[in-house]
Amino acid sequence: MNTDDLSLRPIYLAHYILENNTTIRATAKAFDIPKSTVHHDLSVKLKYIDYALYEEVKKLLVENFNIKHIHGGESTKHKYEQLKREINKNEETEALFDL
Repeated sequence: MNTDDLSLRPIYLAHYILENNTTIRATAKAFDIPKSTVHHDLSVKLKYIDYALYEEVKKLLVENFNIKHIHGGESTKHKYEQLKREINKNEETEALFDL
């Protein structure tokens, strides 16, 4: 991305997020810019630059927003499953060595 022309950044971001079906956080990481900047470019600036593209991005952002609680729940579930496996492994090791 040519960072000299900031007026085109919302377009680049919009195409990236749509082509890769990514989140604002992932897009920000890919472009090495703050997620608040990505959000502002996509939700405010893009509306005035290309309204049709803005509508497409808005649909994806709403979809991401609506499923984020599911991803959070899955992450928490995996975290505690991993913790349980580690505890069981330690208990098996202790039993094996009669600690």
